[in-house]
Amino acid sequence: MPLSFVTTDDIRTRFSRAMSDMYQTEVPQYGTLLEIVAQTNADAMAADPLLKARLEGAGEIERLNLERHGAIRLGTAQELATMARVFGVMGMQPVGYYDLSVAGIPVHSTAFRPVDDAALAANPFRVFTSLLRLELIKDEDLREEARAILAARDIFTPRLRELLDLYETSGGFDSAQADEFVAEALETFRWHEAAPVSLQTYQRMHDAHRLIADVVCFRGPHINHLTPRTLDIDRTQDLMPAHGIAPKDTIEGPPNRRVMILLRQTSFKALEEKIRFAAGEGAEAAGTHTARFGEIEQRGVALTPKGRALYDRLLSEVMSRTRKVSAAEYNRVLNEVFAAFPDDEATLFTEDLAYFRYVVTPGADRAAGRGMDLAALLEAGLVTLEPIVYEDFLPVSAAGIFQSNLGEGGERDYGDENAAEREFIAALGAEPLDPFEMYDAARQRSIREALAAFA
Repeated sequence: MPLSFVTTDDIRTRFSRAMSDMYQTEVPQYGTLLEIVAQTNADAMAADPLLKARLEGAGEIERLNLERHGAIRLGTAQELATMARVFGVMGMQPVGYYDLSVAGIPVHSTAFRPVDDAALAANPFRVFTSLLRLELIKDEDLREEARAILAARDIFTPRLRELLDLYETSGGFDSAQADEFVAEALETFRWHEAAPVSLQTYQRMHDAHRLIADVVCFRGPHINHLTPRTLDIDRTQDLMPAHGIAPKDTIEGPPNRRVMILLRQTSFKALEEKIRFAAGEGAEAAGTHTARFGEIEQRGVALTPKGRALYDRLLSEVMSRTRKVSAAEYNRVLNEVFAAFPDDEATLFTEDLAYFRYVVTPGADRAAGRGMDLAALLEAGLVTLEPIVYEDFLPVSAAGIFQSNLGEGGERDYGDENAAEREFIAALGAEPLDPFEMYDAARQRSIREALAAFA
């Protein structure tokens, strides 16, 4: 890379900060949420010096203040392909395939994010990116109308397209080009109060599914939430009402535990926002739309396939026992069922339920450990285990957040899952990376590095 080029990590950080500033201007409650999370994180580290020391040792405090994930919804295969190029400039690759139609939501998705250890440490910005499945619109006339509306729009500025070509030809951006790229890319994610369709068209799409209206009836895929990471999601949820924010009744994901696993999420209800709909000959009609909301997350250790199978089985049992129950009863059942999931790092490790990184203990006597195998190094305390943070998403959690904010009960509609995934991959232009393979690769790298330290 020429010395004048800035890194993809740098571009990603510039973009994520610009996105955060824009969203804070558009949704002031997001700024309040950031303040609550910052205070909660400071309190959590002050109350638990061991937690702070572990975060410092893993280099996570630096990334904690930057860490965000966003979400967008696209309408066409062409939009997804170009968006993949945009995220590629930021060093973000598609990881995982999520079919949310199983929860009655007519989209399938992937998560664009950095993938290697150094890039994640620099800034783990993620964007959960969904593509509308037009074939799930049952009304044929409405489906074709939606297809025509989407075909007529261009969510990317002409200059952004030029910059993408320039980047791919030259292999990078200098600082000025990177700033211009960030400014142009940000326009794709900006909120627009004026819609290019009529109120009647919007209402027909809305009646079919609120998310269909959100994707089809606007000029672009406005960012619908940005999510900071908290160290104590229960405390953050408790503090939200005192700051004028009404949270969901329940936190999506696993229950509160000593050893956090996977991902827990909560949010405040989506905002009802005024929209000016087209009414012909330059006239406009007033209406409203509900889409954007605030979300927070707490991330735990990534689970192995064995651990994920146990998690899915337990969560399925919870779901089967908690249809149409109160939030209090749901939480009671959730905690009762998940008592079967081991809640200490030693058991998670020995039973191969979670991924851990092998780290040379600070100050370890390299000579004393020379020639030892991994088990002996662990037993001697020369190598320690560090949980690998879960960097991805849970389909059930994502669907739960969508449904709670869009007011959808959600009916299962599987369709042809394999065909849908093939179409998504074709639109994307690449097969999404396998999350399990990524975590296992990180574990294997740490093993090689630990053994090399005592060779």
